[in-house]
Amino acid sequence: MGLRQKRIGILGGSFDPPHNAHVAMAEAALAQFQLDALHIIPTGDAWHKPRNLSSASHRAEMARLAFGHMAGVTVDEMELQRQGPSYSIDTLRSLQLQYPDDQFFLFVGEDQGKALGTWREIDEIARRAIICVAEREMPGMPDATVPSHDIPTQALKLPQLPHSATEVRARVAHGQPIDALVPKTVALYIYRHHLYQPAR
Repeated sequence: MGLRQKRIGILGGSFDPPHNAHVAMAEAALAQFQLDALHIIPTGDAWHKPRNLSSASHRAEMARLAFGHMAGVTVDEMELQRQGPSYSIDTLRSLQLQYPDDQFFLFVGEDQGKALGTWREIDEIARRAIICVAEREMPGMPDATVPSHDIPTQALKLPQLPHSATEVRARVAHGQPIDALVPKTVALYIYRHHLYQPAR
């Protein structure tokens, strides 16, 4: 009898910084899709982001602090080491060369889920991986937002956690506490390295 096909998740993002909603997404992905492994992949050259990201070393270290305690989770720096723009299809192809017999699950946030139609080689991504879009459970709201494309996706159910990295950066810049928004180890790292401070 052949070996069981492993279920491998991919969760990418700028993680600038990683916050509690990212951690909840990783935990939900592992549990809901019974993953054998989850690759957390900090974005390299985020061509779609209007602002400059923090350095690759800071973002990789914060990701390790945020996700390192989870069984089966690896912080994978392949995109940080890649030159030029980072595209999900390239990352997926690289991982499939390493794990040619396994099933891939690509996890994306709600906003990215609505924009899938604009992704580079999205049809090829959908052939190679099951795309799972985060859906925050809103009390009293109907399930499942209707996507603006015809790409097949599955829903990753998340608790209602309205945190965003933008909010975390703004709070740090204004000297406000972030302990309720990010893991303690990440908050300490941000303070220790004076990240997200307004330019003097």
